[in-house]
Amino acid sequence: MSNGQSAGIDEDQWAQLAKDHGWLWNQAVTDKQDKASATLILAHGAGAPMDSDFMNDMAARLAALGVNVLRFEFAYMAQRRVDGRRRPPNPQAQLLECWRQVYASVRPHVTGCLAIGGKSMGGRMASLIADELKADALVCLGYPFYAAGKPEKPRVAHLADLKTPTLIVQGERDALGNKETVEGYTLASAIEVLWIPAANHDLKPLKSAGISYDECLANTAQRIADLLT
Repeated sequence: MSNGQSAGIDEDQWAQLAKDHGWLWNQAVTDKQDKASATLILAHGAGAPMDSDFMNDMAARLAALGVNVLRFEFAYMAQRRVDGRRRPPNPQAQLLECWRQVYASVRPHVTGCLAIGGKSMGGRMASLIADELKADALVCLGYPFYAAGKPEKPRVAHLADLKTPTLIVQGERDALGNKETVEGYTLASAIEVLWIPAANHDLKPLKSAGISYDECLANTAQRIADLLT
């Protein structure tokens, strides 16, 4: 999906841009200077920041596979970083506006594939505006198809008509969207769901699954890289 040099500015300029905005930037590692690199803007989930162990690990894995990763924080999480107080996510309208602002700031500097996505809530918010932003692709890591214990109230209406090429990576036993329930939903043909065997919302499998957590994360990163590059 990558269609040219991903960044109109160099690595040092990206690092400065990220610093100025309070973002985190992982530069793609490529074998050749002229090899195109995709860029993924990756948002955090409701309860953990942009530099959680999961986010750090996934960003590093993707960069090693040739994907630039830019991470940002929603206002409520950025404020928690300042005063240490836990607070609920901002209202959806504010979360979406934050996404729009970040995308608008990044888009002029990327000439190749620019994808959006995130962990749990961050990915769901991205999915709500992926078509609006005309993002090249969407990546959702542990999509919250419904609130815990409330499968009767699914968050899937917009997914039936989504046009953006999408990869949802989901644990088979995710408490916010298990395989049996999700397979009963109508999802757009643009959406591919990668099921992680016996894994939870953080894509961590049961020991009995016969696959390690590291292997699950490695497989996830590779499938994302395959989609974007």
